[in-house]
Amino acid sequence: MGRGDLTADEWARLKPHLPKGRQRGGRWASHRRVINGILFRERTGVPWRDLPARFGPWKTVYERHRRWSADGSWDRILAAVLADADADGRIDWSMVSVDSTSCRAHQHAAGARKKPPRVAGKRRTPRQHRPDEGLGRSRGGLTCKIHLAGEGGRRPLAFLLTPGQWGDAPQLIPVMERVRVARQEGGRPRTRPDHLGGDKAYSSRRNRRYLRRRQIKHTIPEPKDQRANRRRRGSQGGRPTGFDKTIYKRRNEVERTINALKNFRAVATRFDKRAYVFHGTVTVAAIRLWLRRNPHDRS
Repeated sequence: MGRGDLTADEWARLKPHLPKGRQRGGRWASHRRVINGILFRERTGVPWRDLPARFGPWKTVYERHRRWSADGSWDRILAAVLADADADGRIDWSMVSVDSTSCRAHQHAAGARKKPPRVAGKRRTPRQHRPDEGLGRSRGGLTCKIHLAGEGGRRPLAFLLTPGQWGDAPQLIPVMERVRVARQEGGRPRTRPDHLGGDKAYSSRRNRRYLRRRQIKHTIPEPKDQRANRRRRGSQGGRPTGFDKTIYKRRNEVERTINALKNFRAVATRFDKRAYVFHGTVTVAAIRLWLRRNPHDRS
């Protein structure tokens, strides 16, 4: 077993959630060998063609990743892994924080065809396809932004990709709508944390109304300009927002979650042309973090 490959325990927890081959005339190559090849590329960021021979043909590994990114298989696997973690009590719902990070796009990530891609064997576009391909112009060039909701154990619960120049505040609601962890014993999935934390970039009346409507306690500092505007309006400006400095200190947990994701070089730098493929790349990194018994292990 190479460094970074799935251990026997991790493979035993992942294997029941993998897609089953349905096509006639043949079977998929070993899932474990191919997934280890995908993880190797995630960790090192090497081009697909440069994968070591021990993982088999590079195109087999790439096509498996692309197909599972297109048809939502990686998303379903992550949802199943999250359900297992919640059943084992490994999700810390006491504090969920939101934040974003920019990923510099490599020159190979530019130049995708304008024609929308199609899922292999089906007449529809991939689930996570974006017409803008999640690329935007920033001061440093082409960038992609990951908007993330991370739990107290410093692992990702949900994320969203946007172009790099998009703001954070408008993405809080879409990210929170993606927090959906199924319960193995049945019933409605869990979608609400006990508390939500975010920096002042997420401070807006719309976001606070949304969190109050969902009865989610939150700690988001109010910027000086918003505070001055509220005071200028007097009684019509509303009551001051509550702020707990002690709880706010836990916001570093989502920053450490982002650091853990960016230990995967294929996440820290975007090499994928298509947004749905890069979404699958980030999803695989999230699955890898949840499979580890110690989420801070960098192997």
